[in-house]
Amino acid sequence: MDKFYHSVRLDADLCMGCINCIKRCPTQAIRVRNGKAQITSKFCIDCGECIRVCPHHAKHATYDKLDVLKQYEYTVALPAPSLYSQFNNLDDVNIVLNALLMMGFHDVFEVSAAAELVSEATREYLSENPDRLPAISTACPSVVRLIRVRFPNLIPNLLPLNPPVEVAAILAVEKAMKETGLPREKIGIIFISPCPSKVTYVKSPLGTDHSEVDRVLAIKEVYPQLLSCMKAVGDDPPEIGTSGKIGISWGRSGGEASGLFTEEYLAADGIENVIRVLEDMEDQKFTNLKFVELNACNGGCVGGVLTVENPYVAEVKLKRLRKYMPVARSHIEGNAEELVKWTKDVQYEPVFNLGNTMMESFARLNQVERLCKKLPGLDCGSCGAPTCKSLAEDIVRGEAVESDCVYYLRENLHKLSEEVSILADDIAAGNAEGYEMLKVMTEYIQRISDEMSLLDSRDEKDKDQE
Repeated sequence: MDKFYHSVRLDADLCMGCINCIKRCPTQAIRVRNGKAQITSKFCIDCGECIRVCPHHAKHATYDKLDVLKQYEYTVALPAPSLYSQFNNLDDVNIVLNALLMMGFHDVFEVSAAAELVSEATREYLSENPDRLPAISTACPSVVRLIRVRFPNLIPNLLPLNPPVEVAAILAVEKAMKETGLPREKIGIIFISPCPSKVTYVKSPLGTDHSEVDRVLAIKEVYPQLLSCMKAVGDDPPEIGTSGKIGISWGRSGGEASGLFTEEYLAADGIENVIRVLEDMEDQKFTNLKFVELNACNGGCVGGVLTVENPYVAEVKLKRLRKYMPVARSHIEGNAEELVKWTKDVQYEPVFNLGNTMMESFARLNQVERLCKKLPGLDCGSCGAPTCKSLAEDIVRGEAVESDCVYYLRENLHKLSEEVSILADDIAAGNAEGYEMLKVMTEYIQRISDEMSLLDSRDEKDKDQE
């Protein structure tokens, strides 16, 4: 399987070539070329920020549809904790869980229950590994992918534990096979996700060779039918929930850290804030920290682009829901401790290197620095790259040219015009051989004409976008 599988996709037909996405992409994975956005696969971390900011809905996430339930003899729903935050006046998670059964699932295994197991394992890890602190949460796949490609020095700080969705899937498979006697291929483990990042995780997981999750549904796709079923369930549903405050809290920023019973933690949400924290960690600005919780989405998982509720409203709903719940209801028993641990290390992916060798990278870096001095440094995005530096890097990689910068192009035109003027004066004054000078002037005029055409086409594109 492709190690750079992506659930975030581009619909070129809908793309208008605006630069909203290139300015907000945290890994500068997007360029606008020939009036259309392009996503560089190896740079993308599937955070979904481009989906959030695209005014033309040209970016979208791939996920499964509800009819996948028909492909299995037995299906188990894995509801994310953030699912509970999407509904008004919800005071009992059992209403949601029973509604899922009414929708057609045969069983439900709460991801929040698995989260309580991961919380227990994390507390143990922090106490047993003081030399590897602060530990960075690995619950958000986009954060893990970001560290893998951009912050390799922090890879040893990654918490080597499976995310709750994977732990839930492993336990759900074990339970379903035991209760039904069916072979694994006839059992469908289906996660209800708030974000595209977790879709990517299922297809191309980190920390394990493969995921036990078979299919992924989006909260926003499930929501309408689930809401209807919840009304049919009533106010006094059967008790099937197996999680408490700790597990439910994972749906919001700071929720994971709150289950560790320590004040020596930092929680940040929103991809830009996450990057700032990681940069400060690399610079060793934090002291006396045991745990760092990072979520790519604003507000945590409640802010995923596959949800329906405002993330800040959803966070309030989640807090209200957990108010009267027990602290925790699920605990590590038997072999569950081993199921929580990673089975495969995360490796650094040097996707941002400019060359294949150290010498080549240094040589190209010098080229980038020289180009940056020639470029205006405005970071306007008109060239289709987010910054002047990223344009310089694209030029060095052979993916762009200097004339892609409209300011450089205009400046070059002015210089050419001045040189033509000087040539014309020399010819008029008889200071040079006529034929040779006319030939040079013709070449200059052709260059001016070519670059004017580039400028005209760019101006025309800008008008079309307006």
